[in-house]
Amino acid sequence: MRINVPLLLLLLTANLELPAQTVAVQVNSGTEGPTISRHIYGHFAEHLGRSIYGGFYVGEDSEIPNTDGVRMDVVEALRDLKIPNLRWPGGCFADTYHWKDGIGPKEDRPSILNVWWGNVKEDNSFGTHDFLNMCELLDTEPYLSANVGSGTPQELADWIKYTTHPAGTSPMPDLRAENGREEPWDVKFWGIGNEAWGCGGNMRAEYYADIYRRYATFTSDWGNSGELVRIASGASSEDYNWTEVLMKNIPKNLIEAIALHHYSVIDWSAKGPATGFSERQYFSTMREALKMKELIEKHVAIMDQYDLEQRVDLFVDEWGGWYDVEPGTNPGFLYQQNTIRDAMLAGATLNIFNNHADRVKMANIAQAVNVLQAVVLTEEEKMLLTPTYHIFRMYTPHHDAELLPVSFDSPEYTYEGESLPAISISASRDEQGTAHFSLVNIDSERSHQVELDVAGLNLSEVEGEILTGDSLDAHNTFEAPGTVTPVAFTEAALRDGKLQLSVPAHSVIVLRATK
Repeated sequence: MRINVPLLLLLLTANLELPAQTVAVQVNSGTEGPTISRHIYGHFAEHLGRSIYGGFYVGEDSEIPNTDGVRMDVVEALRDLKIPNLRWPGGCFADTYHWKDGIGPKEDRPSILNVWWGNVKEDNSFGTHDFLNMCELLDTEPYLSANVGSGTPQELADWIKYTTHPAGTSPMPDLRAENGREEPWDVKFWGIGNEAWGCGGNMRAEYYADIYRRYATFTSDWGNSGELVRIASGASSEDYNWTEVLMKNIPKNLIEAIALHHYSVIDWSAKGPATGFSERQYFSTMREALKMKELIEKHVAIMDQYDLEQRVDLFVDEWGGWYDVEPGTNPGFLYQQNTIRDAMLAGATLNIFNNHADRVKMANIAQAVNVLQAVVLTEEEKMLLTPTYHIFRMYTPHHDAELLPVSFDSPEYTYEGESLPAISISASRDEQGTAHFSLVNIDSERSHQVELDVAGLNLSEVEGEILTGDSLDAHNTFEAPGTVTPVAFTEAALRDGKLQLSVPAHSVIVLRATK
């Protein structure tokens, strides 16, 4: 009998998927790891599109439930995320913003044209008091981004005095009291400019380093007794020269952190749609997201050359997905939908931040409401929670927990001959000894078996949640706000010191394991 070998092979492999190898993960619990700063889970609110007006702020006369004009459904949603900090007022807007335009009676405040974002009128009805009082509502720390591009050192120094100095000590705190706030706010984080290499002034690194030194000098006294955290406007993605010039030229007694911005953009001239995208576009977005690991490690290596004591922290204070705006919306408003792709992006990126918690001490996703990779979308009185929101909520147990380093060889997610690591994992242990594991599988089609060696943690029970969808662009709408939402995950098992589970395609799982 003659055997048609090619045909036989085809029949044997038809409709069969080769059994996947188990991903063996070693969890290091024997040595004390760094603390995962809660500030890694920070957010960003710029005067851009419907972020502030219609998003956070609807005005005191609105029928939407509000406190001093701040809509309470958004406040409650963000409080559930335990957001640790909120960056404001920009972004590019910050270097055209003059804070004194936003204080005093609202009817007396001057208007400006927001030339960066849609050429719309900015009436300054939401200003310093509104933002800092909102931060108190949110129970979060404010991060103020100062105007270096068109401002002055005096303007920044006055803003610091106005917000943080006790009443009766100088004219600025007295002005604050006249405007209705006797006690100072607690404002620790101060950005000295934003994207100085671009919309913040198109400066050379050497020039900005000198400008930064000048501004930072007038933020505090000799010893920074106010313990301000002064953040230098850092590099865009792979601009390692920018980081080196700043680290080489800024005295370490004038700087506490340096920023880094990186967006997961396919092509700035053709960013692609937020929904209805191809797998090629999905794969390319994930490639840009996973590049964050390399960027952090290379920028930190440069920082450490000039800062052996590692006194200067890295703040990734803008990151996320950036796509074409939704059809029919103002292109300057950067309003986009949010899908399972964004959940994969968020989960994998947050795992990278967690695993570099020794040097990354803050990060701010862009942005909180109605802009770019938002966690909340609003439409008049309606509000919905995006897949990205759910990832941030699922990851809250990592806030200020001890990092448990993990090591493993990831299987590959392959598309058209290119490959990326499919599995991303980070782990932590809280003060009660409870361990949390966040696992992301970015593979569009294949699930992967994972086995974590947790023998050193003496765990006995495990429970979890999973977020996934029926497609990569599954998303929530105002008509169907619960399409993508986490559900209980009960398929993880603890056996003989091993934590075993199968991670489905395009899913994020967070496990909670107790002794």
